Amino acid sequence: MSCSPTTQATPREGVIDLALGHPSPALLPLELLNRAVRHRLSEGDPSILQYGFEQGEGRFRQALASFLSEQYAAPVSAEELFVSNGVSQALDLICTLYTRPGDCVFVEEPTYFLALRILADHGLRVVGLATDEHGLVIEALHEALAVERPAFVYTIPSYQNPAGITLSDERRKTLVELSLEHGFLVVADEVYHLLSYRSTPPRPLGCRALGGSVLSLGSFSKILAPGLRLGWVQADPRLLARLSQCGLLDSGGGLNPFTSAIVGSALERGLVGQHLEALRREYSARARALSAALRARLPHGSTFAEPAGGFFVWLTLPPGGDSRKLLSRGIAKGVSFVPGTRFSSREGLGDSLRLSFSYYDAELLIEGVRRLAPLV
Repeated sequence: MSCSPTTQATPREGVIDLALGHPSPALLPLELLNRAVRHRLSEGDPSILQYGFEQGEGRFRQALASFLSEQYAAPVSAEELFVSNGVSQALDLICTLYTRPGDCVFVEEPTYFLALRILADHGLRVVGLATDEHGLVIEALHEALAVERPAFVYTIPSYQNPAGITLSDERRKTLVELSLEHGFLVVADEVYHLLSYRSTPPRPLGCRALGGSVLSLGSFSKILAPGLRLGWVQADPRLLARLSQCGLLDSGGGLNPFTSAIVGSALERGLVGQHLEALRREYSARARALSAALRARLPHGSTFAEPAGGFFVWLTLPPGGDSRKLLSRGIAKGVSFVPGTRFSSREGLGDSLRLSFSYYDAELLIEGVRRLAPLV
């Protein structure tokens, strides 16, 4: 009898799939969560199995606020936090509550390709804005604001997916100021902010949320386990009230109360912080290994920047390169990646591609580059 699939994506037999932005199975913390489950259930509190408080379990939000305050080196309060089923669900809920079909949304070019799918599901018009090595180009935002009034700007300010770039502190400040001046929201996908390897990024946009225009999205998918489907929105409590009072939560209660209780125990006992430190060491080593292999083997004309955090390397091919054509040849040689066109709001970026170092150890990353480089 055949078995139904368990995970969203499984690498093809014989293919090193550098498209996978997933953690390695070996990095998923089974024992950590086993300890957290035993600890929380041993307290004998049946309320964790009840419909949850709409904004999220209070004890969990307090533990999360303490954790984020330490990690961000900036104060975060439980009142600024709303519990979600991860970043994707939070973005979908924001689109439901703050937009109508036909509304305009600004995104970075490139941007996270699955966010583009969610925006399309809501019938939103997407306008891509230029980026450089310092993130979203503010001059491009000024030009777009002269023509369009967006419902929100979707940005990935730290270690961006796919390009790995980080929005400078000055540009973060200006982005928030413009949002208040022009009346649009900033939806900041900050899921990679805590995965820094070589330098500390500027203060998260979530820590500027009390201005009333920023909705910062965070998640345990990258720092603990994606199967938890647990994340948060950090925002001014006035913005969070609209999320907490929506019909979805009125009917079903707060999101993910049982998982929140378990992860709350892991936070209170310091287990998440310990795991995060181990992930930073491992992912840093993988990023260095992948970067070294690319420098050693790629032909002249190929460019990339060694990542300072996150999961990804954004590779630009030599002049005339086409990542879509390269993909079919790569799969035939046992290596895969995501073509740059997937990350474009206007079907551009065909000369670029995204490589992930989160799923494979250093040895297999090096082998993947060995297979890819001759094709480039």
